[in-house]
Amino acid sequence: MSALRDALRDLPEAVFADILESEEGYLLVIDLPGATAETIDISAERNKLRVEARRSKDVAREFRFLSEERSLFLDVDLPLPPDADPSEAEATVERGVLELTIPKQAVTDKTRVPVDEA
Repeated sequence: MSALRDALRDLPEAVFADILESEEGYLLVIDLPGATAETIDISAERNKLRVEARRSKDVAREFRFLSEERSLFLDVDLPLPPDADPSEAEATVERGVLELTIPKQAVTDKTRVPVDEA
């Protein structure tokens, strides 16, 4: 999981993220203010998670930006821990907070390999 932890440290300063772990899986929490389910796209491969998100900035007509520090887009690849099973991942977003649950693969101590007659 250290590669994922390192990748989260490399996110832009305006993006806040946490990674939590349980016996069953991982929970990735990313603050994406202004993003919605329609503006977030997540894809997963065996060893990588790709998160793309965009947010809107609604500003009252009588105001204008003097300083604009927060990006409109997030486009990041995050390495997954070796025991993560992205095929069963689930994500929700509520009030700009993305929660992505990635279960761990079932690991057994011993695997029996069948042997067939040739």
